[in-house]
Amino acid sequence: MTRKLQGKVALVTGSGRGIGRAIALKLAAEGAKLVVNDLDAGPADEVVQSIRAAAGEAVACPGSVAAPDFAERFVGTAIDTFKGLDIIVNNAGYTWDNVIQKMGDEQWHAMIDVHLTAPFRILRAAQPVIRALAKAESEAGRRVVRKVVNISSVAGLFGNAGQANYAAAKAGVEGLTRTLAKEWGRINVTVNCVAFGLIKTRLTGSAGDATEHIDGRDIKVGVNPGLLTAMEQAIPLGRGGTPEEAAGAVYLFCIPESDYVSGQTLMCTGGLTGI
Repeated sequence: MTRKLQGKVALVTGSGRGIGRAIALKLAAEGAKLVVNDLDAGPADEVVQSIRAAAGEAVACPGSVAAPDFAERFVGTAIDTFKGLDIIVNNAGYTWDNVIQKMGDEQWHAMIDVHLTAPFRILRAAQPVIRALAKAESEAGRRVVRKVVNISSVAGLFGNAGQANYAAAKAGVEGLTRTLAKEWGRINVTVNCVAFGLIKTRLTGSAGDATEHIDGRDIKVGVNPGLLTAMEQAIPLGRGGTPEEAAGAVYLFCIPESDYVSGQTLMCTGGLTGI
């Protein structure tokens, strides 16, 4: 039986761990060839090996998505290795929280850079490639629908105290998604967005003294246990989601059944409609 994404070439940022890893494994299980990215080579290589062990195809492209040269290298890896580009999932990111009066410029720009500027650069680098592929397909009498899935958050839809930087960046992702849906429809690309609520990863577990070294900074991660319990109680399904469930929402925008859906945001929140 042919898998839904057989032969498609998919790029997923931040796919060495957490939600991104689950997305990469899900797309690969349905036949896609993956370009896997993580800040660190180790996690990216581990996902590549997992995909290959399951008879899939994958290659790693490690590095920070916020680096000025990353977008061209990322897109180039897909073309050089797999000779195509069909799916782009802009997933990479993290949070660095503070109330606005205590938030420095570095903290502000870090979130804008990773969540908004990086997807912009990747999509800008991809456009000439996709346009050329679409033109060749049109001349051959074929129509191929390509997919972009940008990742937002309920913080971008509703705001969230202590996250002016993150919420602003994720709100910008919404605007980028709607604009690209209008610009890229003529080259047969759907552009959609998934806004996550509470998804349980290493970055959203109970807060302690844990930190993650991200882009040269030690960032405290986790959520206050009391707040985490309150958040889960507010979710109609009564719990946070798993990375695999998050990946399922992204997958819906990648399959042929969503070929006429574009410019939309899907909330993957367990029924939560605000924060």
